[in-house]
Amino acid sequence: MNNILSFNSGTPFSVTASGTSLNAPENDQRADQVIADVKILGGIGPTSAYFDPLAFKPVTEARFGTAPFNVLHGPGVASWDLGVFRQFKLPREMNLQVRVEAFNVTNRPRFSNPGGNVSNLRLNSDGTVSNLNGFAVITGTNDGSERQVRLGARLGW
Repeated sequence: MNNILSFNSGTPFSVTASGTSLNAPENDQRADQVIADVKILGGIGPTSAYFDPLAFKPVTEARFGTAPFNVLHGPGVASWDLGVFRQFKLPREMNLQVRVEAFNVTNRPRFSNPGGNVSNLRLNSDGTVSNLNGFAVITGTNDGSERQVRLGARLGW
């Protein structure tokens, strides 16, 4: 029997904004960060924010935004891979090994980073969130996040 436990922090990402006010082709526009300590809410799904969406606002002047590059990290990954092996003796000094290996045994999803374009956010007149519109929202998983099982046999002589 063998197993591997993996714990990884989330990948960093930047919060961006529409570049129309910047008028500088080939440049990325970052958002303005208005709250220094951005709260991670941990929401998953189309109506739940992963981080505080009101911590950022779009840039409407001809300048770069104040949010640093890679200011936030997406959700982390916890994975458990397990292998079970059994060897049987056969006549004439032969043996048969049977294996079952499972990757991501707990079938825990590996979520992708949330949407990071603050220009998608729609606010009410009182400053509350009307529609996240994909901003701060996790809507997918990374490839290979499903459980995979592999069976094998090895004949030795």
